[in-house]
Amino acid sequence: MHLPALDTRTSVTERWSATIGAVDIVFGPGTRGELPELVLSGGFARPLLITDPGVRATGHVDDLAEQLRAAGTVPSIFDEVVPNPSTATVSAGASFAREQRPDLIVGFGGGSAMDAAKGINFVYTNGGAMEDYEGTGKATRPLLPSFGVPTTAGTGSEGQSYALISRVEDQRKMACGDPGARFRVAILDPELLSTTPRAVRFVAGIDAIAHAVESHVSLRANPVSRLFSKQAWERLSRSFVASLAPGADLADRGDMLLGAHLAGAAIEASMLGAAHACANPLTARYGIVHGLAVGLLLPHVVAYNQVTAGDEYAELAEPPPAQGDLPGLLSRLFAAGGVPLRLRDHGIALDSLPKLAADAATQWTAQFNPRPVKETDLHAIYESAY
Repeated sequence: MHLPALDTRTSVTERWSATIGAVDIVFGPGTRGELPELVLSGGFARPLLITDPGVRATGHVDDLAEQLRAAGTVPSIFDEVVPNPSTATVSAGASFAREQRPDLIVGFGGGSAMDAAKGINFVYTNGGAMEDYEGTGKATRPLLPSFGVPTTAGTGSEGQSYALISRVEDQRKMACGDPGARFRVAILDPELLSTTPRAVRFVAGIDAIAHAVESHVSLRANPVSRLFSKQAWERLSRSFVASLAPGADLADRGDMLLGAHLAGAAIEASMLGAAHACANPLTARYGIVHGLAVGLLLPHVVAYNQVTAGDEYAELAEPPPAQGDLPGLLSRLFAAGGVPLRLRDHGIALDSLPKLAADAATQWTAQFNPRPVKETDLHAIYESAY
């Protein structure tokens, strides 16, 4: 395995492969072009590409479909993925899959496409509805092999065995996991980030940073997960601001893409915490984009957690002057997006905080926060972010 050292920038020409957390990684500019060869070498004949309308409009998906056809396969494209994919998205995708009869699923896009690909895989191969797979290991039949090609540096979903799918009726996010849902191959091509809008790069980058920070101090954190989370933090924190600039170079994009993947691998080996627990109700009740919702809360959750997790945070926030002021450093990083970072600036009513806290207390990630959080604690965190 060849993984660039922490103190080196990601080369603009470097290509490498490695197995990280049971996922085979192919990294480097232009590596999306290796997908047809990977499909053929795997013996697949009917790949189903799952994406969203915006990503499809870039032309990348149709270009790959044409290459796949030229290679002798019969590709199909499902492009109805929406942000925060819902049970309706999965149902529509599974119906499409039954028509196409794929032998491989390829998620191509942001975290929503990755999650939708996994969700569709569950329902297509095992039947029923997405709700049947909430939790871990609910599939009773094998899932199809799958590949992931992320076009954003955010969720790191391509490195995880869980799909996050929202229920249509109440927008509650369900975590549906199974070892068979994990992608066999993830292609990390920094060139794909060049077509990602700045607003998307901003919120996706916040999410990736939050994954690195929260997984590092989670109650399930361990030496392996912290190797991933620390290297993720190093790359994400140094390249996040530069990656937002027009014409960001491939080195910064590469840092973000690899950092997001490593943060995803850290989650897979550990868990998250209260920032994500607090963010999900903001998305469900107010429609705030997930990455921004996490960013509004993360500095305040870190400040709350420092009583018990100060040493672990210090491992990330080195060297000084960052050490000891991780909440301040996070706030400064997120301020680079030019978006207000107080809840009151996003239409959140003060009298809604008790209900948000009650919702946050039911989120599964809250139980892994390094400092115990009750509903009253979560209310105080919302107040500090208000």
